[in-house]
Amino acid sequence: MNATPRSPAPSDAVVLVVEDDPAVRELVVLHLARAGYRTAEAETVAAAWERIRTVDLVVLDRMLPDASGDALLAQLRRDPALDDLPVLMLTARASEVDRVEGLESGADDYLVKPFSAHELVARIKALLRRAPQRRQVQVGDLSVDQDAAQVTVAGRPVSLTRREFELVAFLASHPGRVFSRNELLDRVWGESFLGTERTVDQHVAQIRQRLGEGRIETVRGRGYRFVHDDPT
Repeated sequence: MNATPRSPAPSDAVVLVVEDDPAVRELVVLHLARAGYRTAEAETVAAAWERIRTVDLVVLDRMLPDASGDALLAQLRRDPALDDLPVLMLTARASEVDRVEGLESGADDYLVKPFSAHELVARIKALLRRAPQRRQVQVGDLSVDQDAAQVTVAGRPVSLTRREFELVAFLASHPGRVFSRNELLDRVWGESFLGTERTVDQHVAQIRQRLGEGRIETVRGRGYRFVHDDPT
């Protein structure tokens, strides 16, 4: 495995590395971090499933201690909210039959250990470029329809301003992930916007009045995140 390519951060994408071998997992995380990606880690299918809704791509080993990577992949492809999540299988199973089985089971790409760091990063970049932009997002009983620019809660339309809708759509597309106020300004308002962090706070307060207090959570000292489940 050769040196990791150094490059500017390609995006705010989060890659989940599902691998039970600590040495391999740490190496993959190192390569991805040096290439500019944020990462999450899991050693088992159960741990991966707890994190899966907050990431943009999965690097998946096929042989895991509690279940096979194929089982996790099948579960993903059955879930309407996750069936288009890009998955790169990274495994020691190198035969042609293994590769075909992996791809036919729903993997978007297949890379064999030992691997080139340059190739790993290049394949991840390619998968993220091809990943579809989700036009409809469902989080609990809240639905976001990008085409209609409409948010509904339990089937009831919610009236939002354009910027409020864009903020809800962005956060709901990344449930569980914390974004700082500056990140939200860049991603929702645009880098050229001259407003302050207080702008985000004001919009969140307005959204909470319309959606209820339990949808967007304040993470002290870090920012905001959209909660995974229906508020209680």
